[in-house]
Amino acid sequence: MSIDPSLIRILTVDDHPLLRKGIAALVNTEDDMKLVAEASSGEEAIEKFRACRPDVTLMDIQLPGLNGIESLSQIQREFPDAKVIVLTTYSGDIQVVRAIKAGARGYLLKRQVHRELLETIRAVHAGQRRIPQEIAVELVDHPRDDLTPREIDVLRLIAGGNANKEIADLLSIGEASVKSYVANILSKLDAKDRAHAVTIGLKRGIIEL
Repeated sequence: MSIDPSLIRILTVDDHPLLRKGIAALVNTEDDMKLVAEASSGEEAIEKFRACRPDVTLMDIQLPGLNGIESLSQIQREFPDAKVIVLTTYSGDIQVVRAIKAGARGYLLKRQVHRELLETIRAVHAGQRRIPQEIAVELVDHPRDDLTPREIDVLRLIAGGNANKEIADLLSIGEASVKSYVANILSKLDAKDRAHAVTIGLKRGIIEL
């Protein structure tokens, strides 16, 4: 059956069937949009996008295989005009920056789906960009404190319960270098101690457990 070309054609990508079902129920009751495909992994998302060429894609970040940001990046390389809205449980500003750099046109927390999804789909389809107010505030609050890749490695190992000497051995660097990295991390994140730095890193999406 052919689909009315005036409808906003939507692909949803999430590894949780219940969420996909909920989105389908929301979308398919609207007169101006239609869910045309679903995917449960990053690789499947890319295949379904190529096959369906949806007007708007709803993409989860946490996916088996390729994650949402990697999948988004690949889709954008092949289809620069793709309109993708990232749906996630993560409000961390680092995740937002990564998604935007990868080409996302919108960013929506899953707890906001029932309230804001339909409006966000229409806005992005119309060429607008959408980021929730609370996330925009986070971006303003942390404009220039990005950790370097090595500092992220150190923070991830701290989160894993490793002491400085263990981190030095794992990264094949001197213990003095580790202490310097830890000091930089605490300063950049405005953290009181190592545990606080891990908490901030997890909240902002800098690291994941």
